[in-house]
Amino acid sequence: MRILFITATRLGDAVLSTGVLDHLLTLYPDARFTIACGPVAEGLFARMPRLERIIVVDKRRFDLHWVSLWAQVAGHRWDLVVDLRGSALSLCLLAKRRAIMRGGRRPGHRLSHIAGALDLSPTPLPVTWTAPQDIFHAAALLPKGAPIIGLGPTANWAGKIWPAESFVALFAALAKRLPGARAAVFGGPGTGERDAAMGVLNALPGAIDLVGSLTLAETAACLARCQLFVGNDSGLMHLAAASGTPTLGLFGPTPATEYAPAGRCTAVALAEGPPGAAPMDQLPVRVALLAAFDLLEREGVIAPALIGSP
Repeated sequence: MRILFITATRLGDAVLSTGVLDHLLTLYPDARFTIACGPVAEGLFARMPRLERIIVVDKRRFDLHWVSLWAQVAGHRWDLVVDLRGSALSLCLLAKRRAIMRGGRRPGHRLSHIAGALDLSPTPLPVTWTAPQDIFHAAALLPKGAPIIGLGPTANWAGKIWPAESFVALFAALAKRLPGARAAVFGGPGTGERDAAMGVLNALPGAIDLVGSLTLAETAACLARCQLFVGNDSGLMHLAAASGTPTLGLFGPTPATEYAPAGRCTAVALAEGPPGAAPMDQLPVRVALLAAFDLLEREGVIAPALIGSP
């Protein structure tokens, strides 16, 4: 059996689609998978079981990327085509079955939109795939002992970024309740990510700098070793939640109703102002801190009696 899975160009949406993929892996134990995704999401699927091929879809003018993708997949007869881009391409392929997600904005969480393409209920949660070498590397970077608080101070546009001084104040307050805690600062490749993280790295000289130095599988393995992750609305936030780490997503100008982190232990902290249109500097540290304490209590990392005034 051969399955073509066309997913997002953006990392966050691609992470959210992994729950559906995991469901299909279980449902069809003999299937081989071809994944079509954007360049930033390619590494997300590198460790996926029964992966036959990853096709990187680079956006091109006049939608010519769809022509390129069609040329690479049209010669096969697919048992199932899952198209989460809502493209016409999936209608132009030989396929026994198609599942196409309708495009456009609509109410509800993005995760439910993705699951709805295959009429799945309950909605499967996102997952990550890692190899033993990724886990070994993560263990060397983040050894057991002191609690590790993951921080994600970057995002794909400046409006979604919480001020660096707020991240620093949040970590300082958490460290008071978690003696010996260390910060691990995460971020993607590129100068933009590095620049966005530098304010936090400079203010926390003891932080573990993981910005731009890891593959996505290694990042997932490192995130899984954190007691808590706090980050802006980003693909990294979704990856943290998918890794099973207690994850606090910080939201202001984007809708948490659509893009809140989805995982076994997650929460959001919202900036004060119109939902989905509030500036990030209107998110008080205390609001994020109380949400972080709640996650740590739910995980048994700190006792309820320790939760009080920061």
